[in-house]
Amino acid sequence: EGRILIDGHPIESVPTAELRAMIGFVPQEAGLLQASVRNNIALGRPKATSQNIESATRRAQLHHLVDALPRGYDTPLGERGQTLSGGERQRLAIARAMLRKPRIYLLDEPTSMLDGRTEAAILPALRELTLECTTLVIAHRLSTIMDADQIVVLEEGRVQERGQHAELLARQGVYAQLWHQQTGGQA
Repeated sequence: EGRILIDGHPIESVPTAELRAMIGFVPQEAGLLQASVRNNIALGRPKATSQNIESATRRAQLHHLVDALPRGYDTPLGERGQTLSGGERQRLAIARAMLRKPRIYLLDEPTSMLDGRTEAAILPALRELTLECTTLVIAHRLSTIMDADQIVVLEEGRVQERGQHAELLARQGVYAQLWHQQTGGQA
Protein backbone atom coordinates (compact mmCIF):
# COMPACT_ATOMS: atom_id res chain seq x y z
CA GLU A 1 0.00 0.00 0.00
CA GLY A 2 1.03 3.55 -0.46
CA ARG A 3 1.34 6.18 -3.12
CA ILE A 4 4.03 7.71 -5.26
CA LEU A 5 4.50 11.47 -5.22
CA ILE A 6 6.61 13.49 -7.62
CA ASP A 7 7.35 16.93 -6.24
CA GLY A 8 4.37 16.46 -3.92
CA HIS A 9 1.95 15.50 -6.70
CA PRO A 10 0.43 12.03 -7.09
CA ILE A 11 2.14 10.24 -9.98
CA GLU A 12 -1.17 9.64 -11.74
CA SER A 13 -1.70 13.42 -11.99
CA VAL A 14 1.56 13.93 -13.93
CA PRO A 15 1.01 13.81 -17.70
CA THR A 16 2.59 10.70 -19.25
CA ALA A 17 4.87 12.61 -21.65
CA GLU A 18 6.13 14.78 -18.77
CA LEU A 19 6.71 11.72 -16.58
CA ARG A 20 8.65 9.95 -19.33
CA ALA A 21 10.81 13.04 -19.85
CA MET A 22 11.84 13.08 -16.20
CA ILE A 23 12.92 9.43 -15.96
CA GLY A 24 16.19 7.87 -17.07
CA PHE A 25 15.82 4.09 -17.15
CA VAL A 26 18.65 1.57 -17.30
CA PRO A 27 17.24 -1.92 -17.70
CA GLN A 28 19.16 -5.09 -16.95
CA GLU A 29 18.91 -6.00 -20.64
CA ALA A 30 19.49 -2.86 -22.71
CA GLY A 31 17.30 -2.40 -25.75
CA LEU A 32 19.49 -1.37 -28.65
CA LEU A 33 18.68 -0.50 -32.24
CA GLN A 34 20.37 -1.70 -35.39
CA ALA A 35 21.97 1.71 -35.74
CA SER A 36 25.27 3.43 -34.96
CA VAL A 37 26.72 3.67 -31.48
CA ARG A 38 26.05 7.43 -31.61
CA ASN A 39 22.38 6.97 -32.51
CA ASN A 40 21.88 4.33 -29.83
CA ILE A 41 23.27 6.63 -27.15
CA ALA A 42 21.43 9.68 -28.52
CA LEU A 43 18.09 7.92 -27.97
CA GLY A 44 18.43 9.42 -24.51
CA ARG A 45 18.56 12.94 -25.98
CA PRO A 46 18.20 13.07 -29.77
CA LYS A 47 19.55 16.63 -30.13
CA ALA A 48 22.68 15.98 -28.07
CA THR A 49 25.99 17.19 -29.43
CA SER A 50 28.87 14.84 -30.20
CA GLN A 51 30.66 16.33 -27.19
CA ASN A 52 27.70 15.48 -24.90
CA ILE A 53 27.58 11.93 -26.26
CA GLU A 54 31.31 11.43 -25.81
CA SER A 55 31.18 12.82 -22.26
CA ALA A 56 28.40 10.39 -21.28
CA THR A 57 30.30 7.53 -22.93
CA ARG A 58 33.46 8.38 -20.98
CA ARG A 59 31.56 8.46 -17.68
CA ALA A 60 30.04 5.06 -18.51
CA GLN A 61 33.57 3.69 -19.10
CA LEU A 62 32.75 2.89 -22.74
CA HIS A 63 34.73 5.50 -24.70
CA HIS A 64 37.88 3.40 -25.06
CA LEU A 65 35.87 0.61 -26.69
CA VAL A 66 33.98 2.98 -29.03
CA ASP A 67 37.20 4.76 -29.96
CA ALA A 68 38.73 1.40 -31.00
CA LEU A 69 35.80 0.48 -33.29
CA PRO A 70 36.43 0.76 -37.06
CA ARG A 71 34.18 3.81 -37.49
CA GLY A 72 34.17 4.99 -33.86
CA TYR A 73 30.83 6.45 -32.84
CA ASP A 74 29.50 5.90 -36.37
CA THR A 75 30.06 2.12 -36.20
CA PRO A 76 26.76 0.33 -36.77
CA LEU A 77 25.69 -2.15 -34.12
CA GLY A 78 24.20 -5.42 -35.20
CA GLU A 79 20.62 -6.35 -34.50
CA ARG A 80 19.88 -5.58 -30.83
CA GLY A 81 23.55 -4.67 -30.32
CA GLN A 82 24.75 -8.23 -30.90
CA THR A 83 28.25 -6.96 -31.70
CA LEU A 84 28.64 -5.85 -28.07
CA SER A 85 29.03 -7.98 -24.94
CA GLY A 86 26.34 -7.86 -22.25
CA GLY A 87 28.47 -5.53 -20.12
CA GLU A 88 29.12 -3.23 -23.08
CA ARG A 89 25.39 -3.07 -23.87
CA GLN A 90 24.74 -2.25 -20.23
CA ARG A 91 27.33 0.56 -20.28
CA LEU A 92 25.75 1.93 -23.45
CA ALA A 93 22.38 2.03 -21.66
CA ILE A 94 24.04 3.82 -18.72
CA ALA A 95 25.58 6.37 -21.12
CA ARG A 96 22.14 6.88 -22.71
CA ALA A 97 20.57 7.57 -19.31
CA MET A 98 23.44 9.85 -18.27
CA LEU A 99 23.01 11.84 -21.47
CA ARG A 100 19.37 12.53 -20.61
CA LYS A 101 20.20 14.11 -17.24
CA PRO A 102 16.83 13.09 -15.82
CA ARG A 103 15.31 14.10 -12.51
CA ILE A 104 14.63 10.45 -11.65
CA TYR A 105 16.85 7.47 -12.41
CA LEU A 106 15.43 3.97 -12.36
CA LEU A 107 18.29 1.49 -12.50
CA ASP A 108 17.41 -2.21 -12.74
CA GLU A 109 20.54 -4.24 -12.02
CA PRO A 110 22.69 -1.59 -13.78
CA THR A 111 25.98 -3.34 -13.12
CA SER A 112 24.95 -7.01 -13.19
CA MET A 113 26.87 -7.77 -16.39
CA LEU A 114 29.98 -5.81 -15.48
CA ASP A 115 33.16 -7.18 -13.98
CA GLY A 116 34.14 -5.82 -10.56
CA ARG A 117 36.80 -3.46 -11.93
CA THR A 118 34.45 -1.84 -14.47
CA GLU A 119 31.70 -1.56 -11.87
CA ALA A 120 34.11 0.18 -9.50
CA ALA A 121 35.02 2.64 -12.27
CA ILE A 122 31.40 3.43 -13.16
CA LEU A 123 29.95 3.76 -9.65
CA PRO A 124 31.60 7.13 -8.84
CA ALA A 125 30.12 8.61 -12.05
CA LEU A 126 26.68 7.22 -11.18
CA ARG A 127 26.95 8.65 -7.65
CA GLU A 128 27.94 12.07 -8.97
CA LEU A 129 25.12 12.14 -11.51
CA THR A 130 22.46 11.09 -9.06
CA LEU A 131 23.35 13.54 -6.28
CA GLU A 132 20.68 16.06 -7.21
CA CYS A 133 17.92 13.66 -8.23
CA THR A 134 15.93 10.69 -7.03
CA THR A 135 17.44 7.33 -7.87
CA LEU A 136 15.86 3.92 -7.42
CA VAL A 137 18.28 1.03 -7.83
CA ILE A 138 17.25 -2.60 -7.93
CA ALA A 139 20.31 -4.76 -7.33
CA HIS A 140 21.45 -8.10 -6.06
CA ARG A 141 25.09 -6.97 -6.13
CA LEU A 142 25.27 -5.01 -2.89
CA SER A 143 28.40 -3.07 -3.86
CA THR A 144 26.14 -1.23 -6.33
CA ILE A 145 23.89 0.10 -3.54
CA MET A 146 26.13 0.38 -0.50
CA ASP A 147 26.27 4.21 -0.70
CA ALA A 148 22.50 4.63 -1.00
CA ASP A 149 20.71 6.95 1.42
CA GLN A 150 18.17 4.21 2.06
CA ILE A 151 18.49 0.48 1.37
CA VAL A 152 15.35 -1.61 1.46
CA VAL A 153 15.90 -5.36 1.70
CA LEU A 154 13.10 -7.45 0.26
CA GLU A 155 12.60 -11.15 0.83
CA GLU A 156 9.72 -12.96 -0.82
CA GLY A 157 8.15 -9.61 -1.69
CA ARG A 158 8.19 -8.23 1.85
CA VAL A 159 10.37 -5.58 3.46
CA GLN A 160 12.78 -7.32 5.84
CA GLU A 161 15.13 -4.46 6.65
CA ARG A 162 15.60 -0.80 5.87
CA GLY A 163 18.50 1.54 6.56
CA GLN A 164 21.95 2.59 5.45
CA HIS A 165 24.79 0.19 4.72
CA ALA A 166 26.58 0.51 8.08
CA GLU A 167 23.32 0.22 10.05
CA LEU A 168 22.29 -2.89 8.16
CA LEU A 169 25.68 -4.52 8.66
CA ALA A 170 25.52 -3.76 12.40
CA ARG A 171 22.09 -5.43 12.67
CA GLN A 172 23.56 -8.73 11.46
CA GLY A 173 20.34 -9.52 9.58
CA VAL A 174 19.57 -10.54 6.00
CA TYR A 175 21.59 -7.69 4.45
CA ALA A 176 24.68 -8.49 6.54
CA GLN A 177 24.44 -12.17 5.58
CA LEU A 178 24.24 -11.26 1.89
CA TRP A 179 27.10 -8.78 2.23
CA HIS A 180 29.34 -11.38 3.86
CA GLN A 181 28.46 -13.94 1.19
CA GLN A 182 29.33 -11.49 -1.59
CA THR A 183 32.47 -10.01 -0.09
CA GLY A 184 33.90 -12.86 1.92
CA GLY A 185 33.25 -10.98 5.16
CA GLN A 186 34.91 -7.66 4.28
CA ALA A 187 33.17 -4.62 5.81
